Amino acid sequence: MAFTHYLPPLQLVKPSLISPKPSLFFNNPPISITSHFFNPPSTLHTLPSGIIVKAKPQEPEVAIATDSFTQFKHLLLPITDRKPYLSEGTKQAIATTIALANKYGADITVVVIDEQQKESLPEHETQLSSIRWHLSEGGLKDYKLLERLGDGSKPTAIIGDVADELNLDLVVISMEAIHTKHIDANLLAEFIPCPVMLLPL
Repeated sequence: MAFTHYLPPLQLVKPSLISPKPSLFFNNPPISITSHFFNPPSTLHTLPSGIIVKAKPQEPEVAIATDSFTQFKHLLLPITDRKPYLSEGTKQAIATTIALANKYGADITVVVIDEQQKESLPEHETQLSSIRWHLSEGGLKDYKLLERLGDGSKPTAIIGDVADELNLDLVVISMEAIHTKHIDANLLAEFIPCPVMLLPL
């Protein structure tokens, strides 16, 4: 993995405002040799020309990254199992998604995914009723329910497409979907454009 280093913007400061530091070398202008790892957030650098530059402190990149994990506005709950009354992993994912939505005031989109056509799933309507029941039991009334059945795409690719189309902030998936091979964990990194929460069983 390649890492990119971002340099903070520089602000010019008049040399007269800074008290001169003794130089290690006589008859030479003072040069401040600094290391990135030991500099405080705001540092002063004296260039050979005598111009002093001051680096402005920047907001840490870690803080920017953590914001994406604390500002959920739209959550995606993919359901890939075929059990009419839902598996334990699916029930856990529903409960977790509801808890996150309540905490952050986020919207929820549920997408039911199967590689078979609807006509080949005799208990599909029972499954949809179970999903709606568990969502209502969690106190959730407003949500979007999508179905992506038998369109020839892999479930992982469908999840990525939906997450991209709806500009989602988080995908919640049970590890059960990974263990049962309904979702390919290796493809998640390729197709999912937002953070993914994998729930252990």
